Amino acid sequence: MAYVSMGEAHRRVTEFLSRFSDSVFSQNGSSLKQLFSVSSNSSSLLSLADALNVFQDSNRLIKQSDTYSQLGEILVPLLRSLQSYRNGNLVDAYTSFEKSANVFLQEFRNWESAWAMEAMYVMAYEIRVLAERADRELASVGKNPEKLKGAGSFLMKVFGALAGKGPKRIGALYVTCQLFKVYFKLGTVHLCRSVIRSIETARIFDFEEFPVRDKVTYMYYTGRLEVYNENFVVADQKLTYALIHCNPRSEANIRMILKYLIPVKLSIGILPTSWLLKKYSLLEYENVVQALKRGDLRLLRHALQEHEDRFLRSGVYLVLEKLELQVYQRLIKKIYIFQKQKDPSKAHQVKLEVIVKALKWLGMDMDVDEVECIVAILIHKNLVKGYFAHRSKVAVLSKQDPFPKLNGKPVNS
Repeated sequence: MAYVSMGEAHRRVTEFLSRFSDSVFSQNGSSLKQLFSVSSNSSSLLSLADALNVFQDSNRLIKQSDTYSQLGEILVPLLRSLQSYRNGNLVDAYTSFEKSANVFLQEFRNWESAWAMEAMYVMAYEIRVLAERADRELASVGKNPEKLKGAGSFLMKVFGALAGKGPKRIGALYVTCQLFKVYFKLGTVHLCRSVIRSIETARIFDFEEFPVRDKVTYMYYTGRLEVYNENFVVADQKLTYALIHCNPRSEANIRMILKYLIPVKLSIGILPTSWLLKKYSLLEYENVVQALKRGDLRLLRHALQEHEDRFLRSGVYLVLEKLELQVYQRLIKKIYIFQKQKDPSKAHQVKLEVIVKALKWLGMDMDVDEVECIVAILIHKNLVKGYFAHRSKVAVLSKQDPFPKLNGKPVNS
């Protein structure tokens, strides 16, 4: 931190207070939003925080001014938050910011127009980010990290202020996305439901009116929720929407969407290209795709084992595990094609013994009874059309379309 003289410190503090009050009284939202960006590390806010460490009398300065004192309940804790953040005291930075934000929200409710919407966006973002950092600080000293939960409660209040009729409702989706980030981080995704209901059932919201950025984030998170609920058809629609409308230059965001969209597509029988996996550094899916192409169960299990932590963390492990049935289907299809080349008249009669041998060649030891059980499941789930000749231990495949395509529908579980 650079040395700051008392006179310079006084000037910087006064300049901030003047800029803040001018922004509010002239309803200049884009100027105001910069003054709330505590975690942005902007040079002007860092130099203000250095000034606050030298000039300790800012509270008196606010109280003595007719103009500043009207905004005192917002300004005093905001300045404290900036100073605490600069000094590395993240718990106090969050607590002070929340005080300032609560008073600002009361004022925001009273303003008819949506002039301060950008400032409210910054506030919603900051409350989440500061809470996450404060919780890390609390956890590091063995205390209960509970600030993010508090941020979630505050964001629900903001959502309530935006969800009414009028111009402010345009901000509801941005705040919803911040809430999703909080709930996903806390592992309380069930709390997303009530917010989703408000967005998707309320007549006051026309989804297409919202900014593209917010629609993409919303579809990404609701798509992930549908993956958790194993509702793959809806997950596919939502995540595909997010991908199509995502900024093509934002490779990190595209990668995040694909991380969930790829397993969903795999579950409905659509395989990504190796080019796509390389371009977006999603090579953990490479062997999964190869296993599906080859009908190689051992390769699928090896891929799941190798990247188990990553797949579990992102919540797609169970989706990928269920691909085993498609791998079995592919293996039987390969046997069928091979037999067709040798003797077309007997191609549709697949001996279970042959499947056992193919599995053994792939390093999987299974007996005829286990294979019979698997083929029965494949027939039941319409991945294979045919029936069993139990006595001769033969799967008799349908002569017409023995391996139905999934056509965008998941395997019924």
